[in-house]
Amino acid sequence: MVKLNRIYTRTGDKGTTALADGQRRSKSDLRVETYGTVDETNACIGMVRLHTQGHLDGMLGAIQNDLFDLGADLATPPSPELLPYEPLRIVASQVERLERDIDALNEAIPPLKSFVLPGGSAASAALHVARTVCRRAERLAVSLAAREGEDVSPEALRYLNRLSDFLFVASRTANADGADDVLWVPGANR
Repeated sequence: MVKLNRIYTRTGDKGTTALADGQRRSKSDLRVETYGTVDETNACIGMVRLHTQGHLDGMLGAIQNDLFDLGADLATPPSPELLPYEPLRIVASQVERLERDIDALNEAIPPLKSFVLPGGSAASAALHVARTVCRRAERLAVSLAAREGEDVSPEALRYLNRLSDFLFVASRTANADGADDVLWVPGANR
């Protein structure tokens, strides 16, 4: 259980932060940058939820909780044997739930005939911002996974990839199931 009784600790004043096992890393470390960008994605989704309700809002709420799980996963180094507890990891069922939600939302949306420009409704535009931040988190996670000694769980990578897909489909849902999508017109302003 998390207990926060003091917000400032002064332990990061010299530009470092602690991972889940207590080791100190620079705040510019790629692992810290990766889970920080996951946190940024979560904040973007919080802004989206100012414009959503009902079933879509419930899906987004579940995702926000998952993103804290993902942050914990990424903040835990690849050597969990050093920890006195079982580290929290993203699991396949969380990815599968995203896939089910994508499929459920996509049923009501007609196929695309062009790329979608971010816009339409406020919720849709905010979902596109969340999607692009999520893609950045995914790129960082892939870079982290490629570094020697810096493992990232395959389910964490799958989750980020699927989440950006979900956010795209959700943006179309927020645009009256695609009816209010703003479509790209190639060469329109030549």
